[in-house]
Amino acid sequence: MTMSIKKLCFASAAAIALTVGCGVNSDNSAAPAEPAAEATAQTQSEKINVWFEEQFEKQLARSPRSQTFLGRKTNYDKWDNVSDAFEVESHKLYMASLAEMRENFNLDELDPAAALSYRLYEYEAEQADRSFPYRNHWYHFSQFRGPHSSTPAFLINQHRVDSVSDAEAYVARLEGVKSYFGQHQKNAEDQFARGINPPRWSYNQMIATSRNIISGAPFDNSGEASTLLADLDKKLNALDADDAVKEDLRARGVNALRQSVQPAYEALIAMFEEQQATASNDDGAWKLPEGDVYYGMQLARMTTTDMSATEIHDLGLSEVARIHGEMTAIKDSVGFAGSLQDFFVYMREDPEARFSYPNTDDGRAQYLAEATAIIDDMRGRLDELFYTKPKAELTVKRVEPFRERAAGKAFYQRPAPDGSRPGIYYANLYNMADMPTYQMAALAYHEGIPGHHMQLAISQELEDTPSFRKYGGFTAYSEGWGLYSEYTPKEMGLYDDPYSDFGRLAMELWRAARLVVDTGLHDKKWSREEAIEYLLTNTPNPEGDCIKAIERYIVMPGQATAYKIGMLKILELRARAEDALAEGFDVRAFHDIVLKNGPVPLAILEENVDAWIAKEQAA
Repeated sequence: MTMSIKKLCFASAAAIALTVGCGVNSDNSAAPAEPAAEATAQTQSEKINVWFEEQFEKQLARSPRSQTFLGRKTNYDKWDNVSDAFEVESHKLYMASLAEMRENFNLDELDPAAALSYRLYEYEAEQADRSFPYRNHWYHFSQFRGPHSSTPAFLINQHRVDSVSDAEAYVARLEGVKSYFGQHQKNAEDQFARGINPPRWSYNQMIATSRNIISGAPFDNSGEASTLLADLDKKLNALDADDAVKEDLRARGVNALRQSVQPAYEALIAMFEEQQATASNDDGAWKLPEGDVYYGMQLARMTTTDMSATEIHDLGLSEVARIHGEMTAIKDSVGFAGSLQDFFVYMREDPEARFSYPNTDDGRAQYLAEATAIIDDMRGRLDELFYTKPKAELTVKRVEPFRERAAGKAFYQRPAPDGSRPGIYYANLYNMADMPTYQMAALAYHEGIPGHHMQLAISQELEDTPSFRKYGGFTAYSEGWGLYSEYTPKEMGLYDDPYSDFGRLAMELWRAARLVVDTGLHDKKWSREEAIEYLLTNTPNPEGDCIKAIERYIVMPGQATAYKIGMLKILELRARAEDALAEGFDVRAFHDIVLKNGPVPLAILEENVDAWIAKEQAA
């Protein structure tokens, strides 16, 4: 991920609007707007939209993985070039495209939609340029994410095998893992030499995940197929091809697993063990070279605001206190006699086994079925909330066992634009106690419908919108929408059980507490243990949940602050619209305004909503 500039100022809305002046004829009569001026502006807007697509395709051509994510099968047998030299070259090309846009297109001559694209392209390019010197501060490997876990997940979930050539490309990618990991490993070794590495405790989890991948056949004699061999067999068995062809592909795949994948992971494990021996257990970004500048950039990038770490920390404390008050009212309503912290302990320990499914395969299947039912019910009520709805399908899936111990609680993967792959809501069911049922609804609404699936699928299905906007993102916008989507069903009466509503508040409290612990860790030099204790004291979440969350925030500085800040902005803008439009307010139209332009920084979102309010008032 790239980092952001500290503060951005956007052109005023007036500068975006295309204006056509009035002329005067030779007889001094007022003349209508000149068609030539309008035609020129139209041509400029059409030209820049073509140019945006050309730039998107040029950037996409440099990333075979991104092509696969978009459902394309170009360069299907290749991995990305992740060397620093390639990244430097890519950045130079990006800056050259920015200069080309500024030279060839005038913002004042574009229609509003094209002008917004211009501003967003400029925003992202300037952000990339300012953050480029810190491009290697983001850990290449951590327990939470990295090529050691994302590569097998990519092959399993993204690389479809519909033909023999697809299978040959899969095998070629297995053969390329050793070289691909070699580039990543060099990057990580260079980082470590400059004092940039995750804390010592994180290495054990990276080692465990890596060993999971090379456990089973053909790596050992356990008798069970490894994760990747099982995936290869599944895809070959479903392939419409001669048995001899499939047997040859399997033999080549097995050889690639032994000769490329196994040594690649063994080299990573050796590097992890070597680095772990001398790594410190300091947790925050403050420990990194120019760590304070880097963390400031991360906050600006993730929140798309200029809020300081102190302002974010104080906002978090205020929101935690407010939500505690609402939770206390629910505690009292269900007749619990102790303090709110006592109630947290009761919900966390669940002595009556009311709030979790069994930690068995049957319990996991029950969770997935119930989460699917919640999403299906909401899908049937979308007309109450939206005019625009996505075409893409959504499925609920368990996080794969090989990575579930280190993966997050839940996450969403966008669908392929061509419909070949649905959106996926991943639930981490490694320990069912960490997935209490009272939080199930809010989590399903956040990751699925009306949350990330609505926002991301609608974004990539937008017509007449440049691809860089459809497939781009701003964390505060996307995660703010996800958290806002947990709140919206309450207005529909869907949290009718007090414990379910408590779960909704628990999820919101979790995001408020993130503001406190993220800035605590990276700005105020809190330790991992101090941050975990804050969550245990101030939230009802299970201990395992708290530990995993803090470990995630440690290796992803700033990311966790985006959720609450984005949600608060959307709620603020909605309240503004409700006050201004009164009985004329239509929540479906408001949601369209939020979603119809794709991801935008919060300042641009505010402009869009204000313009809509003014238009509605005038009408």
